[in-house]
Amino acid sequence: MSRGTATDLVYLIAIIGFVLALKGLSSPRHARTGNLVGAAGMLVAVGWTFSLPEVYSHTRNLVLMIVAIAIGAAIAVPAARLVKMTAMPQMVAIFNGVGGGAAALVSVTEFISLPGKTLAIYKICEILFGVLVGSVSFAGSAVAFAKLQELMTGRPITYPGQQLINAGIAVAIVALVGVTIATASTPVLVVVLVLSLVLGAIFVLPIGGADTPVLISLLNAFTGLAVAASGFTLDSTLLIVAGTLVGASGTLLTRMMSQAMGRSLPNILFSAFGSVVTAGEGPGTEGRSVRAGTAEDIGVLLAYARKVAIVPGYGLAVAQAQHTARELADALAARGVEVYYAIHPVAGRMPGHMNVLLAEANVPYDQLEEMDEANSEMGTTDVALVVGANDTVNPAAKNTPGSPIYGMPIINADDAENIVFLKRSMRPGFAGIDNELLYDPKTTMLFGDAKDSLSKLVAAVKAA
Repeated sequence: MSRGTATDLVYLIAIIGFVLALKGLSSPRHARTGNLVGAAGMLVAVGWTFSLPEVYSHTRNLVLMIVAIAIGAAIAVPAARLVKMTAMPQMVAIFNGVGGGAAALVSVTEFISLPGKTLAIYKICEILFGVLVGSVSFAGSAVAFAKLQELMTGRPITYPGQQLINAGIAVAIVALVGVTIATASTPVLVVVLVLSLVLGAIFVLPIGGADTPVLISLLNAFTGLAVAASGFTLDSTLLIVAGTLVGASGTLLTRMMSQAMGRSLPNILFSAFGSVVTAGEGPGTEGRSVRAGTAEDIGVLLAYARKVAIVPGYGLAVAQAQHTARELADALAARGVEVYYAIHPVAGRMPGHMNVLLAEANVPYDQLEEMDEANSEMGTTDVALVVGANDTVNPAAKNTPGSPIYGMPIINADDAENIVFLKRSMRPGFAGIDNELLYDPKTTMLFGDAKDSLSKLVAAVKAA
């Protein structure tokens, strides 16, 4: 077997690993296995690449690559091991952005290293695509990271003439792309790179609130496409397939999440969702009171219920309360109470955030019910226990035309016989609007840290 045939075979095995990884990641039950299979496939691909003569025969380049890998590992391993679940979305955002930035740099480096005047037009187009999309992904992910890390406000940032400025920069980039194709000019390519970074940043500024998971998914798709473009530039089938898989899966996930919100992708990207209504502007909430309960009373309600739905949200992640939620579910199950988790697709700050949290707590997969399935059971549910969620159960999405979230499918917690909210305060959710469900006569509030409140409920259920 020739060296080239062996390389193709090894890369095919790695590609199969990537496909199987995506298959595993489509299910919470097999997600961890899928992740390991994908990592093994990448390890095989990288290891074989370093064994190729064109790599190991260039000692200086080989040393630089090893140093770069060592530096990257020194940063990534502690970051991945020490990151809190509340910070997982921003870690995903920044790591994804680094991938897009790397793809852009590869394209620029390849353009500089090749004799520009002899480059075929299609090759220049491949390079330009990688530079443009990779730079947008890098800058956009950096801004998303800053929003999620609260280095800047997470609310949509708008200013007069914003759309015109964005359009002007986009037109300038298109014009410079044409100039680069015609002249193969490196300085013009650098300008395209800089303007693409600016476009990526200002593209993300007006996006916030509950749109953040969709944004992260979209930027992930951008990175995949940029990597695929780098694969064409380097004539690497492995990169083409890997990047296309990421781009396609990210695009499909973005589309599915948009549908879950009941809005089109252009509306999400260009409507500055979350900036229209601010805290305290909800209809009819001024001067109204809510019904607060004690952990003991709510514990008795839960203990003697027939069916309980736990509706998790970002507050669950903030409090690191997933293990305590599992403990409460186990205590209820020991009393014969049927328990399930109602999972909204955009709950949290990244796609699948609640699934990741609950999987960490070893919640049985058959207790996780997606929105449509959970809503079909909510009418026969005795208690909907909302833990740190707000926007994803807000009836304004169904009842208030003109609301920023109107039209977004929600978990119909209002269909349950009783509703219990675990919240720190009456502050609105990430979308910045009040929730009428808090004032519903069948709603009881339990104020405090979610983990502490759940611990008290566990004790109350066991004592009931």
